[in-house]
Amino acid sequence: AVHEGQVVSAQELTLLLQPLFTQNSRNLVLFLQDRLSIDDFTYFSESYGNKNPFQNEILQSSPSSLVLPAVDCKATRGLLSVLQESGDWKLTNVTSLNVSQLELNASNPNLLVVQLQPLASDLKEISTLEAIAENDKIIGRVTMDLQERGIHFSVIYTAVRPSRISRRTDVVAELRRRLMADEEEDSLSYPPLNVTTGNLTCILFYASNFSLKANSSVLIDLTNATFLTQNVDISASECSDSNTTLSLKYTKPVNGISSLEIRFLMTNKFYEVSARNWSTLDSVEIVQDGEKFAKFTVSGISAPAEYSFHCQLVGTSNLYPARLIPSDEAKNWDVVISELQIQGFNIVNNQFAYASDCTGFFTPGIWMGLVTSIILLWILTYGIHMIMQLTTNSRFDDPKGPALSVPQTE
Repeated sequence: AVHEGQVVSAQELTLLLQPLFTQNSRNLVLFLQDRLSIDDFTYFSESYGNKNPFQNEILQSSPSSLVLPAVDCKATRGLLSVLQESGDWKLTNVTSLNVSQLELNASNPNLLVVQLQPLASDLKEISTLEAIAENDKIIGRVTMDLQERGIHFSVIYTAVRPSRISRRTDVVAELRRRLMADEEEDSLSYPPLNVTTGNLTCILFYASNFSLKANSSVLIDLTNATFLTQNVDISASECSDSNTTLSLKYTKPVNGISSLEIRFLMTNKFYEVSARNWSTLDSVEIVQDGEKFAKFTVSGISAPAEYSFHCQLVGTSNLYPARLIPSDEAKNWDVVISELQIQGFNIVNNQFAYASDCTGFFTPGIWMGLVTSIILLWILTYGIHMIMQLTTNSRFDDPKGPALSVPQTE
């Protein structure tokens, strides 16, 4: 029994999943979404006037089930590794595109990892509802196909991070502010992608959100495939002392695109003005289906060669601190990278070096405060100066004596 408000830790989750590893049926299906919370099942339901996107009745039809209202983000991020270490599974990665071509040998233990389409946070609620409904259909197709084949299996439906974080109202403001920061950090952190040459790491790449949009309509979220399941080909990446290329190749990332390659081209040069080497991200290239080529020139992404580079937002929008400026062929693409951190040179102990942030010391808020303070200080100084220029009469009129005559010269 799980009491209300309990967050299941990684150790508790491993104990709860032990029956899956000891039963006769060793076929396990892991449906993995980018974000999900227990409240979504009631929020997107018919009781709120929406069409219920959850049509499957897996919980009701299965002989046993377990619902965990809240699981630690670190536990769900490491769930795939725990499952792989628990037995000799045959791992099969499944996307929404190749569900119909699923081939399974029931004589051996199978672990199916089904990557569900992401619920983009920048879309409207109706689009999120449609995405959940589409994921529900994928779950139904996979489970029905396995049932028709007579294969016994277990299902895990979870996500990388929560879509809704509950806030306790009885926590003081100072403590709540700290907890909110911790929850946000925990919900978005996972190991960076690393490229090695031999036993040495030459490229480190991390982002909390890595997504593209083609023709302002087709959203391609590459975060899970890049960092969580690492369903990405990095074999074409190149490393040297002066030039580094991070190549990310994806197979069928979305419907309609068979292959997608993204390249980050970095250089390491010596600059006489600063008398030191600087690493610079010069350009970003996108190759679709091996034919369509798009290139972005990069503005504002550089750091000392011994440091890594970090920026909160990088993309094609004019509002981002670091911009990707598209060429004519790249204007059909929109790129959004949140919490980008990248390092292509001088990596020590497989860890990021000190990060040079894209935000300078004088931010727009600081400049606004300085200019406003200077204007108010000038008004105060001018007012004090005018008050000091006021003079009073040195002589006064006596009503009992003759009228006071003041010459014009005074």
